[in-house]
Amino acid sequence: MSARKKKKEQQVKENEESLQRAIGTLMSVADSPTTPRNIRKIVKDSVIMLQDVSLSVGVRAANAISTLDEVSQDPNMPSFARVTIWSAVSTLESVRE
Repeated sequence: MSARKKKKEQQVKENEESLQRAIGTLMSVADSPTTPRNIRKIVKDSVIMLQDVSLSVGVRAANAISTLDEVSQDPNMPSFARVTIWSAVSTLESVRE
């Protein structure tokens, strides 16, 4: 196996691990009873976006980042949820094609 192919496989594995970490982080916000309902719905929609295998990993991450960045500006969001979403966005920003 060539070094290039091994590197590509390693990158795919790291991307999938990053996606799973971000999904876990987002689910903690979505499952929290203190998070407003509209924010929980948007976060759950972002998780569904991240799990859509019909798109590439980079596109899924970019779509979720865009949605989460928008919702993190909501003034009704509890501070713990905002910080947790920022953490998930930071994880997703490390995803590369």
